[in-house]
Amino acid sequence: MKRIALRTLGCKVNTYESEQILQGFIRNGWQSANGPADLYVINTCTVTREADRQARQEIRRCIRENPNARIVVTGCYAEMDGAACADMDGVDLVVGNQFKLKIPELVPRLESGSLPRILTENDVDDLIGLPDPLLSGFSNRARAFIQIQQGCDQGCTFCIIHRARGASRSLPGDDIVAQVQRLADSGFAEFVLCGVDLGAFGQDVAADSDGGQDLAGLLERLLRLDGDFRIRLGSLDPVHINDHLIDLIAGESRICRHLHVSMQSADTLILKRMKRRYDREKLYQVVEKAQTRIPNLVVGADIMAGFPTEDESHFKNTLDAVTDLQVSFTHVFPYSERPGTPAARIPRQVPKTIRNLRAKRLRQAGDAVRHKTLRKFVGQSATALIERIDKDSGDGWGRIDTYLPIVVRDFRGTRGSWVPVDIDHIDDTTLVAAELGNG
Repeated sequence: MKRIALRTLGCKVNTYESEQILQGFIRNGWQSANGPADLYVINTCTVTREADRQARQEIRRCIRENPNARIVVTGCYAEMDGAACADMDGVDLVVGNQFKLKIPELVPRLESGSLPRILTENDVDDLIGLPDPLLSGFSNRARAFIQIQQGCDQGCTFCIIHRARGASRSLPGDDIVAQVQRLADSGFAEFVLCGVDLGAFGQDVAADSDGGQDLAGLLERLLRLDGDFRIRLGSLDPVHINDHLIDLIAGESRICRHLHVSMQSADTLILKRMKRRYDREKLYQVVEKAQTRIPNLVVGADIMAGFPTEDESHFKNTLDAVTDLQVSFTHVFPYSERPGTPAARIPRQVPKTIRNLRAKRLRQAGDAVRHKTLRKFVGQSATALIERIDKDSGDGWGRIDTYLPIVVRDFRGTRGSWVPVDIDHIDDTTLVAAELGNG
């Protein structure tokens, strides 16, 4: 039996699509491998130049692991710079996003030499890449990612993903409901809804007859399904966090009390130059409203440091927002010039040393907020989803619905199960708890 290894970089959408590819190979008689394999498929990201570098590094790592293996490169880096991928010694095939889910069918043709080395499509309107067959599970995971949307219509001045992924497309609501039900029946206890521009779900299609015409409507449909599961939302643009969505999270125990906001900056001028759809006032209004209505809400944010023209006063507005808005999980990345983007042509580029220093300060501010947030939960009861079990100690590691990490001492259950706990202290960046009745 031939062995296939998937290497996934970047976003949750890539993770979902990699699982689609893997299950296609398994249906064709391949075996999934964690170690050396006969075929490697590297699903790449291109959100920053650093992401491109990491993709090349991962390709070389796979080649070193088995120099005789076939190497297929796909994903957004492959889409945007297929020639650079194909020029790497050892790469056999480069597949753009439009064809990535067809890789299990394409690989047999490698032997016959009937494929061009690069399979991409320059017409971004055709870059839908929506998955077709339903997933039956997720390898080595206690939670499942559910792709509900693809592509982006925004065109931020620093970003190239809308070109790599194409226009915004929504998956049919019926298909999403069927996917969640199938995985819930398989025992999955948490579903993370993901998309390139998640909150844009439904905007490209007419309202369906069952009320699933936007993200909140889709959530209401999913909550009508049977099963002991909870739903977590991926990264959301502030303009998509409306009253309906906030009230739904506040009133439904099966929706996680965790919002990850695509903030990028908290300075109005920088946001305008980024071509974002909100200003500082709107950002604060949305997040503070959510925190007021949703008890114990924990907030995360994507934040960029050192966008062109950002001076110390602009940066301070963003730094202050981390504390003001109590951002416990800061996904910080220094600005990276992308050739072909408007931001790369701005004359006043911030020196890289300053970008990196500002990124460090943002992470430090987030660490301080997270430690304060962790302390808030000491003495509370919660329900944890156990994602792995330490074989030596018997402790269970997982997260509660707010996304805060937790370790449950002397855990008696199995991976992927719910456990009610009492939280008694914190250890560095992790909550520590005992099972109820086992304290």
